[in-house]
Amino acid sequence: MPTEILMPALSPTMEEGTLAKWLVKEGDDVRSGDVIAEIETDKATMEFEAVDEGVIGKILVAEGTEAVKVNTPIAVLLEDGESAADIADAPPATAPKAQAGAAPAGGPEKAAPPPPQNPDGTRIFASPLARRIAEQKGLDLSQITGSGPRGRIVKADVEAAIAPPAPASETDTAPALQAAAAAAAPAAPAASGASADAVLKTYADRPHQEIALDGMRRTIAARLTEAKQTIPHFYLRREIRLDALMAFRKQLNDQLAPRGVKLSVNDFIIKACANALQQVPTANAVWAGDRILQLTPSDVAVAVAIEGGLFTPVLRDAHQKSLSTLSAEMKDLATRARDRKLAPQEYQGGSFAISNLGMFGIENFDAVINPPHGAILAVGAGVKKPVVGAEGQIEVATVMSVTLSVDHRVIDGALGAELLQAIVDGLENPLALLA
Repeated sequence: MPTEILMPALSPTMEEGTLAKWLVKEGDDVRSGDVIAEIETDKATMEFEAVDEGVIGKILVAEGTEAVKVNTPIAVLLEDGESAADIADAPPATAPKAQAGAAPAGGPEKAAPPPPQNPDGTRIFASPLARRIAEQKGLDLSQITGSGPRGRIVKADVEAAIAPPAPASETDTAPALQAAAAAAAPAAPAASGASADAVLKTYADRPHQEIALDGMRRTIAARLTEAKQTIPHFYLRREIRLDALMAFRKQLNDQLAPRGVKLSVNDFIIKACANALQQVPTANAVWAGDRILQLTPSDVAVAVAIEGGLFTPVLRDAHQKSLSTLSAEMKDLATRARDRKLAPQEYQGGSFAISNLGMFGIENFDAVINPPHGAILAVGAGVKKPVVGAEGQIEVATVMSVTLSVDHRVIDGALGAELLQAIVDGLENPLALLA
């Protein structure tokens, strides 16, 4: 029988997406793995591959349609021998700015054959290819657990049922149990401020322009509201003398110039944070709902401003990489972030983040923790100030203010202070960053 193709969840935070472009049309044959559409998520534009084989019988959501909820049917797939007449009760195609009250075209449709059912009479959701393989192998679909959207049985599930299952160890099952527990946990209620109608009424007599929220801005609003409501932030502040770092950076850049490498202060900050997480491993941790996960590698996220929002690409194993490698990798991630070309695995994860507004002239600020990270370092601009030297003399130094925002559920005050001290030591003694 005809099978619905559903709007996929292409990232953990995706609740809805924009169907940017169809790469197939009605009547096209598709096979499992074929790219059939481009979907704009809250972070990037990604390709969507077909799970099953068949013929595109009907496209239900037109190109350019925004705010399509995850698991909403977007097309109908026909198996061999079926035609558009076999599509029963398919909703009309959704189009951008569709006119309300438009009557669906087409006459009465032929009733589809009854779907397979469990012994208790409930419907079994299975792809045409999965049903065909199960029939050939004599398998009972009611005994197979589906891994597709809404528990749908797909080809891989049937093939797994044919092969004898491997015994599962405790380490194999633990991640699945944690994922199930996380999925079952109720979502935190969103904060309710003034209603849209109330705000519109307040400014009705003032010239204004309404700007619709895109997926990225909607996600940023939801996640940061959740972060400030649910994470017990506390803040640790330090000033860091940069004179030694600036001199060392100039020396390195002079030597690296023939290779076309130019290190930024931010590259040193990334390296110092990565090394500090190794020196204070208890602080290299994330909040996991009912437990703390302490990471072994230093995976450091760095906030990158883009039009309409921001990304936090993650530099994995940053403690093992040279300054020049970190510099090149950061430039590549930042460029692709601004083009919205990052893959989900490139901006998910990490235990610690850096937000640097010093390049915009901001001297100090407090950053909001990006859950589930344990901390984030807010970096201000380096400015020349009079300071008291080691011998009590007044001298001019370049000083940078930093603020470490810490999740008190993960890191206590003394541990946070130890982590920040390790960061300060690394930046004030930059030669040690090469060790």
